[in-house]
Amino acid sequence: MSLSAVIVDDEQLARDELAFLLKNVGDVEVVAQGKNGVEGVNLIREHNPDLVFLDVQMPGLDGFGVLKKLLDKKVPLPQIVFATAYDQYAVKAFEVNAIDYLLKPFDKKRVAQSVQRVRNKLGSSAAPGERLDTLVRMLESQQPHASKLLLKAVGRLFLVDQKDICYASIEDGVISVVTGGLSGMEGQSNCRTLEELLANLDPNLFWRAHRSYLVNINHIKEVVPWFKSSYQLRMDDKKQTEIPVSRAQTKRLRELFRL
Repeated sequence: MSLSAVIVDDEQLARDELAFLLKNVGDVEVVAQGKNGVEGVNLIREHNPDLVFLDVQMPGLDGFGVLKKLLDKKVPLPQIVFATAYDQYAVKAFEVNAIDYLLKPFDKKRVAQSVQRVRNKLGSSAAPGERLDTLVRMLESQQPHASKLLLKAVGRLFLVDQKDICYASIEDGVISVVTGGLSGMEGQSNCRTLEELLANLDPNLFWRAHRSYLVNINHIKEVVPWFKSSYQLRMDDKKQTEIPVSRAQTKRLRELFRL
């Protein structure tokens, strides 16, 4: 039986190496390759492959973030083989949940074993969803979000505490991040999408109020009623920026502040 596969890894050399080894395994067709987590989610939805080789450590949306997005969107899950540099806790988590992984650098024999394990699993009726969901929750409980975010401003790189971020916006593919207070600053994130940025932030603090805006709920100064039962948010940055709340997020706003 021929298997369709997608490779998701931010390193070109790793993708090339794995594709080469899979070609030697036989009966595995690599239908697509993604260089980051966001691409990975889209490629998995588009191609519905039998098997995905998914890098754990990627900037922005990492391997576990990809998995979480697929579970949240209720996308039918393929068989997943994680690729990782050695991490004792992560490897233990994979083993506990009977989920396969490859250690970098890749080994030809081990890649062939992973493919055979996938064939065996596809021959059974067991779906991977429940085990993968358990794995995500297990790892999330152990891996807190980074407390700082890197911003580029006036030719320099600044590390900013998440709690100081007021809001982020995207325009023409560029993400701007503004910090709160009178001494606030504005810089650019190297993330490509707000979705990718949100994956790096504390979900208890940050909310996607609009498709173009991400806000820190602790930096909302005022909720301003707008026309047709809509609202705007006045933030506590030095410009007191007003941010629209999309119609789809109005319910969430009412829940947050019991409007």
